[in-house]
Amino acid sequence: MGGLSAPTHEPLTLRRLTVILSFLFLFMGALAFLGISAGSVAVPPGNVLSALVGGDVPAADRTIILELRLPRVLLALLVGAALSVAGVVFQALLRNPLAEPYILGISSGGTVGAVIAISLSLGVLLVPLSSFAGSALVMLLVYSLAHRRGQLDTDTLLLAGVMIGAFFNAAVLLTVAVFNEELRNAFLWLMGNLSGARIDSLLVIAPVVVVASAALFLHARNYNAISTGDETAMQLGVNVRRVKRLSYILASLITGVVVSVSGVVGFVGLIIPHTCRMLFGPDHRLLLPASALLGASFLVAADTLARTVLAPAEIPVGAITAAIGAPLFVYLLRKS
Repeated sequence: MGGLSAPTHEPLTLRRLTVILSFLFLFMGALAFLGISAGSVAVPPGNVLSALVGGDVPAADRTIILELRLPRVLLALLVGAALSVAGVVFQALLRNPLAEPYILGISSGGTVGAVIAISLSLGVLLVPLSSFAGSALVMLLVYSLAHRRGQLDTDTLLLAGVMIGAFFNAAVLLTVAVFNEELRNAFLWLMGNLSGARIDSLLVIAPVVVVASAALFLHARNYNAISTGDETAMQLGVNVRRVKRLSYILASLITGVVVSVSGVVGFVGLIIPHTCRMLFGPDHRLLLPASALLGASFLVAADTLARTVLAPAEIPVGAITAAIGAPLFVYLLRKS
């Protein structure tokens, strides 16, 4: 398959970086505010603002805002940003626009680890670790299967990811069938579900996502070089093997920890990096933070739609992202 391509954009300057990221940050904030206000029970924007700053609001509205919707919106922001950053990194390392955590099977591996940990009641701290272990295992399997005579075959890698992902999805259902009679929860997990958001789980996974993402941002220049080819990157002084190894670990880590609380939310790591690359260009110094902000905004919007379009019933957020991402995947596949 072909490598990454994008329309020609103006060179990246500090002013351009600041303007774009500031706009995306404000856009994210507006969508987050809307996500807290909207729902099966609408809350007036004034009450939302008062509750967030500690003002006096009706008890019912305060409960809805602070205990139900705020944790859910924060989780959507975190998951959307993490999956988008992971998608950018995988696409840069593999030089393939179709690479992303869901398609590579990494999200499914993380789900297996999380479900096993929850079924065995291993504790809130061990669930993200188990999810990361599952994600890392899938990344190792996919990466090993795709190597032929010392070279990485990206077509084989994508195919292996899809197949291993399907196997691990089946493993999730088997695990829940054995340990838990409520099979409906398993299906919700496989389709992505943010309704279980809690502040205590956010406090566990947020530092991991922030620190790992920051470490990936520091390698933005290296990703620019690697995107042109490993040999070119090595000539530019990049330790390609070390950068790739560290990046695979960190991208699998952030995927695993967010999957441990959100389930499988597919195609975010495909939609957002592709959109940002078209809008802002391929420079990873802008592409990484822009994808994080736009990915956070996208998942908040998708989750708001998921819980309002058929209110009081709720659609799994993964169904919304798949409805948008699957056609884009087919388009990119045909284009490549």
